[in-house]
Amino acid sequence: MGAIHEIVFDCDKPAVLARFWASLLDGYEVRAYDAVEIAKLAALGFTPETDPTVMVDGPGPSICFQNVEGRRHDNNRVHFDVHAPDRSAEVERLKALGATVDRVLPTYTVMKDPEGNQFCLVDRREDHAAPEIADDEIAAQDAA
Repeated sequence: MGAIHEIVFDCDKPAVLARFWASLLDGYEVRAYDAVEIAKLAALGFTPETDPTVMVDGPGPSICFQNVEGRRHDNNRVHFDVHAPDRSAEVERLKALGATVDRVLPTYTVMKDPEGNQFCLVDRREDHAAPEIADDEIAAQDAA
């Protein structure tokens, strides 16, 4: 069995939508950016306002707002990321219940329920943290 890991919104402007939902939902706030995170974004050419993925945290599951250019009719605009302790076993269990596999990636599997709604089975958050940017790369960005 899985547990909701996060709810994911595909959107054009993640920061704008994240602020909206954080204002709407009691106890939720846009995840704060520390200096290290801002430096990582800058190294990639982003700012907190242009970050392609903005997180909102609160008393329930985290909410992820991710930039997706254009509307794809084969893809839900909102979907669940479900944590599964044993992802491959859960994929097989869900296939037996009528789900299908859309694609498999290193840290998650995109599936569809029996009516075609997408959801993702994900590994633990700690297993797929963002790659670290070397300190010397950040220093080089700061010097530029």
